[in-house]
Amino acid sequence: MMANAPKDLSTQDYRKMDQAHAWHPLFQHQLLDQSDLLVFEKANGTTIIDADGNEYLDAYSALWNVNVGYGRQEIADAVYEQIQKLPYYPHAQINIPATLLAEKLTGLLPGDLNHVYFCNSGSEANETAIKMARQYGRQKYPGENRYKIISRYRGYHGFTYGAMSATGQTRRRKAFEPLVPGFHHVHPPYTYRYAHGRSESDFGIACANEIEKVVQWEGVETVIAVIAEPIIGGGGVLVPPDTYLPRVREICDKYGLLLILDEVITGFGRTGKMFGCEHWDVEPDIITLAKGLTSGYIPLGAAVASDAVFEEFLGEPGESREFAQVCTYGGHPVACAAGLANLEILTEERLSENSERVGAYLLKNLKTLESLPIVGDVRGKGLMIGVELVKDSDRTQLDTATTKAICGEILKRGIIVGRIGQTVDEPENIIFLAPPLILTIAEADRIFETLHDVLTNF
Repeated sequence: MMANAPKDLSTQDYRKMDQAHAWHPLFQHQLLDQSDLLVFEKANGTTIIDADGNEYLDAYSALWNVNVGYGRQEIADAVYEQIQKLPYYPHAQINIPATLLAEKLTGLLPGDLNHVYFCNSGSEANETAIKMARQYGRQKYPGENRYKIISRYRGYHGFTYGAMSATGQTRRRKAFEPLVPGFHHVHPPYTYRYAHGRSESDFGIACANEIEKVVQWEGVETVIAVIAEPIIGGGGVLVPPDTYLPRVREICDKYGLLLILDEVITGFGRTGKMFGCEHWDVEPDIITLAKGLTSGYIPLGAAVASDAVFEEFLGEPGESREFAQVCTYGGHPVACAAGLANLEILTEERLSENSERVGAYLLKNLKTLESLPIVGDVRGKGLMIGVELVKDSDRTQLDTATTKAICGEILKRGIIVGRIGQTVDEPENIIFLAPPLILTIAEADRIFETLHDVLTNF
């Protein structure tokens, strides 16, 4: 029998209960008396419905992740069947959904990324990749001390300590310092703010070459990996110049470094390709996945290693070369069943192609907003788009309060957009769009027309 919410409770009753007992992320709870959080009750397709029956077009997929849209019966059925058959067993043994999902994933991924380690989230996937890299370094280069990892400012890799240490977002880190040692950060490929008149091509090479300088200054015998999102998501939807990632790959190959690509957001069709790295024909040594892996229906993450990385963990009993990590819920059969059903939808409905087509249409329309004084830059790939707001032609960032008010006005018109926040000690002036990949042209028109109207009249 399905557990239902009590029928005698009102929306305000839920708000009071929530205020008394729930602790929300990245939110100042002292403000709850001034601002009612929405109480969401159900959803279908791209639409989410609150407890009072109000409907919203979810233009950021809850948190970049409901790729196949809400209400997919195929996933619900797969979960139900699996939970009756085998609800749980640790991945110390084989369960069929995890095996099938690993096989399915490796068939979709580029290159020889053939070895899947399952976990529960994007943070855990990146934590796992960092640990893989450090153990790999000790076993691949036994006479050296390769443990340092290079990442970028504004990049986000998770909330666990290693992933947070790789993260280059001040406001997500400073309350918890000191962090894990051995992480070094370089400039992000943020063309709009930092190119300073250079061509995109030259700027991309210059940003990548900063990584090489850090390797040289730190000593190559101490560095093991570079971790990067193909497109920085939570740091501002920063699409790199086409020269950037191929040059990063060259640097990693030159110095024997692992390239870890964080595709937690960009994976599974979000950018118009199945994986973001495919835009630049770059193959990582380790790729990290979550979000679109199950479209958020059940938590699941994975770190997938190449053959060359995996082989460094093979050895005789007693050599202790096996990967020194266990995850209680990694490879959970129910989560993997959801993942299988989700990937079947993604591939059969060719949602990455829809993302490319509808995303290009939406981006082209949104680019026209750059003629407005308040819009500095519109950028993105597929259905991953950022709109950066400014005060003037000198690109002064619009203040946080005004950006928040703009998002609030868009919400009043029935569309939920995201706002890049809690990143660095600067105004939070970037709106992001990441709707489900099932988005239609008509829905894209509605998003554009709403943003055009609000930004024109604000």
